[in-house]
Amino acid sequence: MSYTVIGPTVTRTFRVLWMLEELGQSYDHLPHAPRSEALRALNPAGKVPVLLDGDAALTDSTAIMQYLADKHGALTYRAGTLDRARQDGFTHFILDEMDATLWTAARHTFVLPEEKRVPQVKQSLKWEFARAVDELMRRKGDAPFLMGETMTVPDIIATHCGSWAIAAGFPLENAAFRAYAKPLRGRAAYLRASGA
Repeated sequence: MSYTVIGPTVTRTFRVLWMLEELGQSYDHLPHAPRSEALRALNPAGKVPVLLDGDAALTDSTAIMQYLADKHGALTYRAGTLDRARQDGFTHFILDEMDATLWTAARHTFVLPEEKRVPQVKQSLKWEFARAVDELMRRKGDAPFLMGETMTVPDIIATHCGSWAIAAGFPLENAAFRAYAKPLRGRAAYLRASGA
């Protein structure tokens, strides 16, 4: 079985690449840019990533990752269990409070037409992001991963958001988050996905 992942590594595509590396699945990677003609042929919205699984083109990094986790029975708890509900709670919190904040900052930096950007919003977004990181760490507790001793989908998303925040110039002052993310960024699968 082999997949094709489409999108540049510096985007949310990285999450899917890391996921496939963790799962030990083979894949091809095509770094087509967002909104490129080649990408729009698979996703008319022009957004990355896209995962090709046979004839199916799947979109949205989190949906792709959860599909892969469910399909391969790893990095997730079984649907319909309380652990899965807790896992999904972490996933949705990270998407709502961290990813969305970073994406809004990106939109007002380079995505939106220049006349639609409001650069001043970024200061409040940085404050909001810091509060979300603090709350995530409060919920996590002392365990190595968000779900305790088991790495799951939201760990990949949270770690990626941390790297994205640093690249976007967001201060990442929460020492617990830095300590949590450092070993995740040092995982062999992470390093392979990043080309290190």
